[in-house]
Amino acid sequence: MSKDPSDNVESSAVQRTIAFSSASNLRSVPSRDPGASAARPETSGKADVEVKQTEDLSKNVDITEHLLTLDQVCDKYKVQANADHAQSSYGLSQTQAAQILAENGPNTLTPPKKKSSLQKYLICLSSVFNLMLILSGILVYIVLAIDYESNKSNVYMGAILIGVAFLNAGIEWYQQRKSENTLAALLQMIPPKTHVIREGKLEMVQSANVVTGDILYLRMGDKIPADCYVYAASDFKIDNSSLTGESEPQERGPGNTMRNPLEATNMAFNGTPAVSGEAYAVVVRTGDSTVLGQIAGMTAGEEKAESPMNHEISVFVRIIASVALVTALVFFITGMCMYKDFAFAINFAIGTFVAFVPEGLPATVTMLLTIAAKRMAAENVLVKDLQGVETLGAITCLATDKTGTLTRNQMVVTNVWTNGFMYAVTRAHGDVGEPIDSPDATGVREILLTSTLCCSIKFDRTDVPMDKRQLLGDATESGLVRFAASKIRGDFDEVQAQYKKVFEVPFNSANKWMLSVHELAHENGPLTLLMKGAPERVLRLCSTILRDGRIEPLTDKHKQDFEETYQFMAGRGHRVLAFARLALDGSKYPADYAFNRKQANYPEAGYTFMGLVSLEDPPKHGVREAVGRCRAAGIQVIMVTGDHPLTAEAIGRKINLVVGETRNDVAVRTGRDVSEVGEDEYDAVVVHGESLAGMSDAEWDAVFRKPEVIFARTSPKNKLEIVARAQALGHICGVTGDGVNDSPALKKADLGIAMNDSGSDVSKEAASMILLDDNFATIVRGIEEGRLIFANLKKSIRYTVAHSIPEVVPQILYIVVPLPPMITSIMILVIDLGFEILAALTYAWEPAEPGRSLMRLPPRKPVTMHSIAQLRARAQRHPPPPIDPSTGLPAKKGRFARTAAAVKAPFTRVWWQDRMQKTEGEVLVDGELLSWSYLEAGLISTVSALLVFFVVLNRHGISPRQARLMAKETDATYFNKDSPSYTYNGRTFTGEEQFYALNEARTGIMFSIYILQVFNLFICKARFRLPFGRFMFRNIRTFYGFGAGLVLLVLVTYIPPLNTVFNSSYKSIPLYWLIAVGFGCLLLAYATARMLILRKSHPIRWNPTIDGLHMHPTVWSTRQRTKSIEVA
Repeated sequence: MSKDPSDNVESSAVQRTIAFSSASNLRSVPSRDPGASAARPETSGKADVEVKQTEDLSKNVDITEHLLTLDQVCDKYKVQANADHAQSSYGLSQTQAAQILAENGPNTLTPPKKKSSLQKYLICLSSVFNLMLILSGILVYIVLAIDYESNKSNVYMGAILIGVAFLNAGIEWYQQRKSENTLAALLQMIPPKTHVIREGKLEMVQSANVVTGDILYLRMGDKIPADCYVYAASDFKIDNSSLTGESEPQERGPGNTMRNPLEATNMAFNGTPAVSGEAYAVVVRTGDSTVLGQIAGMTAGEEKAESPMNHEISVFVRIIASVALVTALVFFITGMCMYKDFAFAINFAIGTFVAFVPEGLPATVTMLLTIAAKRMAAENVLVKDLQGVETLGAITCLATDKTGTLTRNQMVVTNVWTNGFMYAVTRAHGDVGEPIDSPDATGVREILLTSTLCCSIKFDRTDVPMDKRQLLGDATESGLVRFAASKIRGDFDEVQAQYKKVFEVPFNSANKWMLSVHELAHENGPLTLLMKGAPERVLRLCSTILRDGRIEPLTDKHKQDFEETYQFMAGRGHRVLAFARLALDGSKYPADYAFNRKQANYPEAGYTFMGLVSLEDPPKHGVREAVGRCRAAGIQVIMVTGDHPLTAEAIGRKINLVVGETRNDVAVRTGRDVSEVGEDEYDAVVVHGESLAGMSDAEWDAVFRKPEVIFARTSPKNKLEIVARAQALGHICGVTGDGVNDSPALKKADLGIAMNDSGSDVSKEAASMILLDDNFATIVRGIEEGRLIFANLKKSIRYTVAHSIPEVVPQILYIVVPLPPMITSIMILVIDLGFEILAALTYAWEPAEPGRSLMRLPPRKPVTMHSIAQLRARAQRHPPPPIDPSTGLPAKKGRFARTAAAVKAPFTRVWWQDRMQKTEGEVLVDGELLSWSYLEAGLISTVSALLVFFVVLNRHGISPRQARLMAKETDATYFNKDSPSYTYNGRTFTGEEQFYALNEARTGIMFSIYILQVFNLFICKARFRLPFGRFMFRNIRTFYGFGAGLVLLVLVTYIPPLNTVFNSSYKSIPLYWLIAVGFGCLLLAYATARMLILRKSHPIRWNPTIDGLHMHPTVWSTRQRTKSIEVA
């Protein structure tokens, strides 16, 4: 029983199911001893390892700047830095930076030592195919040495077999190198950049151009480009795990008491990500002088896991190679038993092996994927490795962010609710409220002041008006700042300078609010606390509210008004923020009070609720149609957002993500209680992030069974769990993300997709694909391209494998009947590595068939109730791997243990249960493909080749019966130049006449296979339509492919001495090729009839139509198009 090529995909899903179950079990087991965690030996051992690792690393580090003061660092590097007002630091001059860059070189690491080109070539040469070809060539020469006279016709074959092995390895090596260079060139399209302050201006430069002495502005999501000395920070934390093994983020800021530079609290190192806050730092080391550059081996990468498609191909190739090897051995033994001739048996076995094996298939697949990666880059989809090309077309679940991916990430304030009044900031259709006539109105002034002061936005420059500045920070804060700057009385920068910030707690995903304390005096003290954040979180901290110009105790009536207003704003798809403030008591919080974030020595209750502000971030152009196309393609699109559930649902309804009813909608429509609504009565579900922790497995299954799912108010941890749950059900999961907190989910996903413009450095590094234009519609184009790649790969394999049978059958007839050797190993290699590769490669440019799109088909591995049941049954048969106590991760087996397990597996019951279990979905090489290639097209092509062979022989006066008798003769060997003459029915055939007649007949076989394959090349293009019509000729490269193949055949046939080397005949008459043309027409007619029959017996399963999808252009799109036409 051969292994199903789909096993790897399902096995990986099983492993994810097992891993998820194991992790869940580990989390669910409580410790009986409260102090057990501290006393566990494995935890202690891990900590000891981290300490030792840090000590060992510190010995190789020559950094001493962490022991210096800021002034000393500035003097050393001749830079001007302002610790009190870091943003106003001067930094280096452009002249200084250019000079230092010229002296020290770019800020890049010397690439780690890679395998040389020779080593890579030898690896390609050591593949199973090539080793067998080399062995075959050596055996030919051994036979030649034993009996030269009888085998001198094979004098070229040994060299060609060995040469083909080296050529095949060369093609594979060249394609691998080409793909590596292509991917490297594509990655150069997005060089890493960082913010520096030079000559007092904040600007973005390529990280390679950062020099020692530069002042960096670092913020959450940045990957630190060099070793630097931190002199100003706000809740700035970095992840040092890649250097020291510390699992928790480390806080960094001014001041240090540690002598070990790796433990210094004022140092941040190259390659480590910033996970929260912001900081200003002076660069002290660049390039190879950094800690990362000084420590050997730190840049070594991990080996890539084999992708599902590559595994399917490799399994198929191994199966074919095994069949070829076994067949060759069987016929070698048969030849020895029948003829007692070692040389004869060896030559026959070699021919059988070469005929069975599609030598050019691996190189063809690599070429197809490389070409596809370049084409996807033209569609603004940048794949970081070729595995992403195939995975994108196979995804079944796409978990996407809202802001910046589905929406424009351009927040605009729409409404303000404060002091009991609703204000409308914009005057668009449907806006509710009065315009803001005065910025000094009660409540409005407080909202504007909080928007101005309680923010972390940075500007590239401050000497130009606000509308001409580049704002660095969150899109929501940017919208609030632009709103405040346009309404506040006085200059925005002067207001910030007037009310100096003395303390800040930045926004984070845990608190979901931002807090700042300012020198804003009031009658009870000099300081005022300002806050903004998620409405429900902020309201919990408030005890009073601004209403009718007075501060009143917060009552249930106020909370009801708040809830109604909140739902109204969120229900329109707007992001809503709440604002609060607290006048700090001067007796407890004097002007010089030392606030401390760790000690949380600031009030955490008793605030005054000031109001709500809603901001609109409209969907991007084309997103609605793109989401609709994804859903029509059978892909489950899930929105994972931190917004309010009503906001998320409103946006979802605008973009085709939600078109059905939720449980609440059904309850309202039918007048029933929510608990009375059955699971089958609604299609959409909106899940609050806070409820995920308490959900059971059955509840998770129920959520993913719904076609329309939104997760709202989620944290990064929630997003990671959502991805894990989807994968445990067998989903091939794609995830979009742009922040540092998204990186765990991006790594966990089968395909992490990062944004180029809005994405952080950390998210881009974690992802396997980057959208260059940050547009969700680009993902859909990539999915369609990925599906087309899979379809074309399948067509290419379907075409390539079909030539095997007309090559194998003559070898079998040669020994069984027997007949003269109708096709030689050299001719087979000309076919396999000559015109077959040239023709198969043209499928890389094959467009999709017209009519029904590939996006109307279900994913190739759809997730159904049956597939989930199969997956879980398979997971139960495989116990989870033991956990390594030192890492907390599943223990990895050694190479010997893995080999032993692989050998033992076929003798176990579980192995056979897995193989006999029928899987759903489509695999690259399936039974239908093998039936067409080997049994149907292969047999028709074989009959054509045999008929051409015998007709050409008969032209020379040698009938099939006569050829059989000559081949069966044991006293003499015929069909060689030096063969004895043969007389039949009064006609004598000399050795040369026999030899040239056979070579001409062999040439006929070669051209017959070529002609049938040309017909097959066009037939394999059609999957959904009959193989007729103009679409068959849209790919002009098809003609280049088989045209080049024809030129190759003509060269090896009619150009001396090639015809001598390849056993062909320049006397071949093209008239006899018409026989093959006739069989080609028969093959075309058969393929047509076959397709009509399959349409009735096995109709193509298209995705059902989804009612309610709006696929027409949005109003905004129409306006933009109209405006463009008017301008034109």
